[in-house]
Amino acid sequence: MVKSQKDCKIPSALVPKCPVCGKDMEMNLRADDRFVQDDGWYEHAKLYHDFLDKAEGKNLVLIEIGVGFNTPAIIKYPFERMTYQNKNTTLIRINKDYAICSERIRDKTVLFNEDTKTILNDLQKIK
Repeated sequence: MVKSQKDCKIPSALVPKCPVCGKDMEMNLRADDRFVQDDGWYEHAKLYHDFLDKAEGKNLVLIEIGVGFNTPAIIKYPFERMTYQNKNTTLIRINKDYAICSERIRDKTVLFNEDTKTILNDLQKIK
C-alpha cells in the first residue's frame, strides 16, 4: 500500500473494506465526532490503567511503536512519566517521524527512527 501512495494518498481500491457491510474502513482515531468510545473501549482503558498501576516500581521495558501526538496522554506521556519516575524502566521508542524524547529520560531511552517493519524484521533475526 505504501508503495502505491502518490501525494500521501493511496488508490481507493486499496482501502480495506468492512467484512460486514463492505464499506471503506476508517481508522478509529480521536480526530472527530465519530470516535467509538463504547463499553469495550472503557473496559480496555481500565485494563491498560490497571497494567500501568501494577507496573510502577518494577523492572520494566516499555516498547512504543509508531505513537504520534494525536492523543499523547494515552501512551506517550504515561510511558515517559514511568520511565522518569522508575529507575528500573527503559523506554524503547520506534517512530520514523517522532524518535525523540525528553533529555531527562535520554539515558533510559532507546530511539529508532527507521522504518518499523525493517526494525521488527531485523529483531526477528536475532537469536
